[in-house]
Amino acid sequence: MGVKFLIVDDHPLVREGLIGLISAQPDFEVCGEASGLAEARERIAATQPQVVILDLSLKDGNGIELVKELKANAPEVKVLVLSMHDESLFAERVLRAGAVGYVSKHEAPRTIIQAARTVLSGKVYVSESLTEQMVQRAFGGGDLGRSPLDRLSDREMQVFELIGQGLTVREIAARLELSPKTIETHREHVKDKLGLKNATELTRHALQWVLEHS
Repeated sequence: MGVKFLIVDDHPLVREGLIGLISAQPDFEVCGEASGLAEARERIAATQPQVVILDLSLKDGNGIELVKELKANAPEVKVLVLSMHDESLFAERVLRAGAVGYVSKHEAPRTIIQAARTVLSGKVYVSESLTEQMVQRAFGGGDLGRSPLDRLSDREMQVFELIGQGLTVREIAARLELSPKTIETHREHVKDKLGLKNATELTRHALQWVLEHS
């Protein structure tokens, strides 16, 4: 029996590729896969994986929610995030939430195996470039190299991304299981933190960001 991995990604081809990559390692095995948060929760309970490889953008929610849940309820499970999102913006965010590694989908496939072995050894995995940025910020200034979006909370970042995907306030509220009034409050906070004048500027800014990072 090898180390048990669960793959959570809403793209079947990505899951298939990861399953093949991980299964090719003699000491690794894939115990399950899931396409969204609800299915992931069920599979985690049923298979008890040691490592979860998790995409952030899922059809039924944001992967950061699952990271936080696992940190609170199953801290022994190591979460390795694999995402298309900008590492400089999201890696520190997911590490704060409880993940132990972040890999960009733009990296070579072998990077996944390297990252998995790193986190299984008890270390945190991020790219060398991000490590350098984090060290520079620690010793040279808090905001060095930071994006304005770093000012947003995890929930505000979710709302910002969904605005950029073209969802209305009511659609965002339904997706996040919150009230429309709460979403409006988050929109105002995002607008203020990013220094945007009105809702039109916010929507334009969010749409542009999603186009650049999709």
